[in-house]
Amino acid sequence: MSEVPARPGEFPFTRGVYRDMYRSRLWTMRQYAGFGTAEESNRRYRYLLSQGTTGLSVAFDLPTQMGYDGDHPMAAGEVGRVGVAISSLPDMERLFDGIPLQDVSTSMTINSTASILLACYALVAERQGADRRKLSGTIQNDILKEYIARGTYIYPPRAAMRIITDIFAWAGAEMPDWNTISISGYHIREAGSTAVEELAFTFANAIAYIEAAIAAGLAVDAFAPRLSFFFNAHNDFLEEIAKFRAARRIYARLMRDRFGARDPRSMMLRFHVQTAGSTLTAQQPDVNIVRTAIQAMAAVLGGAQSLHTNSRDEALALPTEESARIALRTQQIIAYETGVTNTADPAGGSEHIEALTDQLEQGVLEYLREIDATGGTLRAIESGYIQNRIQNSAYRYQRDIESGERVVVGVNRFQQEEARAIPTFRLDPALERAQVERLRQVRASRSASATEAALDRLQQAARGGENLMPHILESVKAYATVGEISDRLRAVFGEYREA
Repeated sequence: MSEVPARPGEFPFTRGVYRDMYRSRLWTMRQYAGFGTAEESNRRYRYLLSQGTTGLSVAFDLPTQMGYDGDHPMAAGEVGRVGVAISSLPDMERLFDGIPLQDVSTSMTINSTASILLACYALVAERQGADRRKLSGTIQNDILKEYIARGTYIYPPRAAMRIITDIFAWAGAEMPDWNTISISGYHIREAGSTAVEELAFTFANAIAYIEAAIAAGLAVDAFAPRLSFFFNAHNDFLEEIAKFRAARRIYARLMRDRFGARDPRSMMLRFHVQTAGSTLTAQQPDVNIVRTAIQAMAAVLGGAQSLHTNSRDEALALPTEESARIALRTQQIIAYETGVTNTADPAGGSEHIEALTDQLEQGVLEYLREIDATGGTLRAIESGYIQNRIQNSAYRYQRDIESGERVVVGVNRFQQEEARAIPTFRLDPALERAQVERLRQVRASRSASATEAALDRLQQAARGGENLMPHILESVKAYATVGEISDRLRAVFGEYREA
């Protein structure tokens, strides 16, 4: 029989982390965006803010994510394609030109180079006159899911974990309102996991981060209140609502019982949700608006603190302004027209929802016991245990689509031979040349000796045990580039190669 959940805002927070939930404050409406150069993305951010977005969410291009500058041979053809190209501090200044960072919450989807981009952001804000301690936002900074599901890693896992715990310690003192990690189940689900696996592997990663931070000498209640999470809103409407409720309960008990947290904020699971990109179809793209609306409603009924709604054309290209506006309007309609924000836990008490919540919790706990038995998360990643589970689930899902057992409207049923074409976004190839030229200008105008000295100090610190963040900050201030800083760390830590 299902247990009777405590009230919203009470341990174990099944019904919500705050007593009033959206009755007192709506979720942050973020629209993930970034492409081309900093100037191009800045124009999109200003547009989204003018349309009612309440938080920014930055997408970075693959070279930036992998620690390559725009003129590196590995970056050719990828500059600005899946996100904005950021190679140095001046790029970040252009990205946020005219946007007061002390007044805006910014999420940055960046992992291997998160420390560098956070340093850039902090310096830009200070040059605007902002107090670093009052900045709010999030860096994803979740490297373990890169080894599991996504692949944008640079360093071996244990070196990467050192950088993450250095960020925890530095930001705890210097940027206390900043969320230092967004532990991501989103990409695990996009890679093909089930809902249970999404939660289980996300919490397994969280356990590894928390253990690493404690081993580095940090008290759990000193850093845990700034941990945040990032989940997927997939197609099974009721299961997704129950998933978010189960997640809060699991996390609260994990923090209290396994890690001995005493601060209630350490036990409160705060999370961002993005609707499921993997469910969007190139066929009949307007139908994606409906998919996104249903998934977004599940996130709201599940109690998300922040939400991104995908655009209808993302299976075809980067979103157009019109598509991004429709995606934002979807959130606004849910918030202001549906009435679901009038109750803290609208789906709570439903016999089916409560049973699903229990089932998901039990499935997640079984997985966590298995991972503990294998020797913990890092061992489970190194052995391929987690990756294999995701691959098997992805195979079963695709097999069900191909057999027709799982219906995808417009793909294996209800096809339309001559679908209406919609306008799609086109990236100007000249933007890559412009980015490379600006990068060369930065290198030509800086003090080469000051840059080299800062990078030498960073490399020396990496060989020892110092916190790397102050040295990364000084290197960024000396106009060292993302690629140059990453290369100095590569020289010490090496690069990870999947077995």
